[in-house]
Amino acid sequence: MAGEFDLIRRYFTRSAPSCSGGELGVDLGVGDDCALLSIPAGHQLAVSLDTLVEGQHFLPNTAPELIASRLVGSTVSDLAAMGAEPRWLTLGLTLPSADEAWVKAFSTELH
Repeated sequence: MAGEFDLIRRYFTRSAPSCSGGELGVDLGVGDDCALLSIPAGHQLAVSLDTLVEGQHFLPNTAPELIASRLVGSTVSDLAAMGAEPRWLTLGLTLPSADEAWVKAFSTELH
């Protein structure tokens, strides 16, 4: 079984938009202790992180793609309620054991 950092690198590292042309950008992202983000002057950054708990927010044995879809929908809804435009996803994932097939299916839905 792959280790935590290998799973992060393999399934959750994506290329981020650049800061050129005034775009919001990620200077340092996945795999470090925190992200470094650049935002243009006069803008604010809204950050949302939802936690979905098995047995409370989804049933055991729910397909990982459905859990990921629900996570994205919940987070985007929170941002929309604040009038924010989604750019990235902040993810906290706690697993009792890392099943690589599950992680792969889950991460695929996050594209």
